[in-house]
Amino acid sequence: MVPKDRLQQIVARFEYLEAAMSEGGGDIAARGREYAELRPVVETARVWDATRTEIAETEAMLADTEMRALAEEELPRLRKRLAEAEESLRVALLPKDAADARPAILEIRPGTGGEEAALFAADLMRMYQRFAEAQGWRFDVIERAETELGGLKELVANVAGDGVFARLKFESGVHRVQRVPATESGGRIHTSAATVAVLPEAQDVDVQIDPNDLRIDTMRSSGAGGQHVNTTDSAVRITHIPTGIVVTSSEKSQHRNREIAMQVLRSRLFDMERQRAATERADARKSQVGTGDRSERIRTYNFPQGRLTDHRINLTLYKLDQVMQGDLGEVIDALVSEDQAARLAQFEA
Repeated sequence: MVPKDRLQQIVARFEYLEAAMSEGGGDIAARGREYAELRPVVETARVWDATRTEIAETEAMLADTEMRALAEEELPRLRKRLAEAEESLRVALLPKDAADARPAILEIRPGTGGEEAALFAADLMRMYQRFAEAQGWRFDVIERAETELGGLKELVANVAGDGVFARLKFESGVHRVQRVPATESGGRIHTSAATVAVLPEAQDVDVQIDPNDLRIDTMRSSGAGGQHVNTTDSAVRITHIPTGIVVTSSEKSQHRNREIAMQVLRSRLFDMERQRAATERADARKSQVGTGDRSERIRTYNFPQGRLTDHRINLTLYKLDQVMQGDLGEVIDALVSEDQAARLAQFEA
């Protein structure tokens, strides 16, 4: 059932914001964000309410012999529309993850498998870059270290745009690949892996960092080749002593590197706190898509069969080439839908 009292409160708040924004004054940006968040809920609520009224009117027509046939024909369509609107409302009214609207810090590292794991990590980076581009998001590399064959030792990137974390948060975990490595001459299929971590970008107010807990070192930066080696000690490495977290940034500006490294450090500390809270709620979250555990094997990319399998939701697609080109929408939509269904079942239990 849709909670009518709550809907009335949301509609009243939406109408208040609409009037306040037309008058100006106050925190326009904050009101605009809240207005944008409430608008789809209110629009769906209005469709739901109007459809209920239309059903009642159409059911009254059943008593009219001349209108009965028309009413009987119309009612199934109206009831279907009402069910769809009600389902949309139930999802929209679920408690939201406050981090969903934030940009994300994306980290990719090779796992087991040596050079092939590093090459697969580079493939994942390109996959996410292409997906971000298709969404109209900005993909900024913060730190990138490559192997001699073009594989990735490590990638840290900032992905910014509308609803980035909400769409990417289920990508955290171990991604396994099965294929014949480019480095393998015998044609044997190998299995290797890479790890992906997606962290919500932290804001200054989320994490308070004591400057005394930091050790900041400057180093000489180096780029892709000898001709790109910087001649100044511009790279910055920040160590958070209490946790042992180490963050580096190697842009040309030392000042900018400090900003970037602190941004990543705050996001990692913020994510640690979110993970701690999630662990405490682990029993309640067992039915959800994923806990965000970095050691959880979430997906297998089988190249010989062109098959992608997401193990959390038993989803198998035979379109691996398209996925590796950034066509991740179907996979992410399925993960979001499964998470919503699990949370609905839990919330309404």
